[in-house]
Amino acid sequence: MSTFIATFILMLALVAMMSVGYLIKRKSISGSCGGLGSIGIDKECDCPEPCDKRKARMAKESAKQEAEAERAARLQKNRIL
Repeated sequence: MSTFIATFILMLALVAMMSVGYLIKRKSISGSCGGLGSIGIDKECDCPEPCDKRKARMAKESAKQEAEAERAARLQKNRIL
């Protein structure tokens, strides 16, 4: 039982140290190479055309951006000051 408690306390201390590091630096944990996004690759596969799920997600993001732009334009138009 004492091994479990010691392990639990050690893991809790590690999590606490990581959270303090995040609070100080405001930088999230990342891999050493930065991932595929750091070298300009948007997707993992080499297929010429995106799959249906990706197409749906891209359409949803596009619609969300258009709605946000429309909302910003309305707010700017109706601005009092």
